[in-house]
Amino acid sequence: LTGGSDLIWSLLIAYQVKHFVADYLLQGRWMLGKFKPYPDFILPLLAHSAVHGLFTLAIALYVRPELCWVSLVDLAVHFGVDRLKAAPSLGGRWKYHQPQYWYALGADQMAHHLCHYWIIWMLLTP
Repeated sequence: LTGGSDLIWSLLIAYQVKHFVADYLLQGRWMLGKFKPYPDFILPLLAHSAVHGLFTLAIALYVRPELCWVSLVDLAVHFGVDRLKAAPSLGGRWKYHQPQYWYALGADQMAHHLCHYWIIWMLLTP
């Protein structure tokens, strides 16, 4: 990574790959317990969010080690956003054939990407 626009593009791509791998490839059946009611959702959702945080930690340690704390922000935001989407009394009450399901999923993904953009901005800001 050389800096400037090369670094921006590299981070944007890294976060797209990170999100795909952590949100889809590494989210196993047990982690889908995040859709369960309280308190059963806590450990599966924490594990899923921790995967996101660990990927962000790796990226931050490579780019700007002093900003490793942004990994905790990613973990916390992922936990909160996914819970809003998955809670049976909130976004989890809708099923894939209802428009509200897709609105909630789209809002969830947008929130994750906005968090990533903020992290990238932090990593690039002197």
